[in-house]
Amino acid sequence: MPIDEGLYAWLEEALEPMGRLSLRKMMGGGTLYLDGTIFAIMVDGELWLKSDAEADAFWDQVSPERFTVAFKDGSIDQMNYRRAPSDVYDDADELQRLVSVALEAGRRRVVKKPKRPKPQRTN
Repeated sequence: MPIDEGLYAWLEEALEPMGRLSLRKMMGGGTLYLDGTIFAIMVDGELWLKSDAEADAFWDQVSPERFTVAFKDGSIDQMNYRRAPSDVYDDADELQRLVSVALEAGRRRVVKKPKRPKPQRTN
């Protein structure tokens, strides 16, 4: 699926007061960052906002549906992204309010650092 350029343009305009929006394409969609912090994914023309254990109670009230991925073997993986409510597509203030919650979840995300190889001992 190609990226929904119209949605991306709307997000860029609506979120401009919050920072610089960027996109990293992935299979079937894209990962969205605001000033380098991941906060959402775009898949099939829909916005899914990042959550975590701390923000889950908020999202359960606003948008309980979680993003899922189905694999060829029939297994399903649930990711902690919540479907954006339909009103964010035409209300920049509401979008900014919800993105601020998603940004906080993105900032709390633990980033695993790659392991450095242990130096070889020479004797």
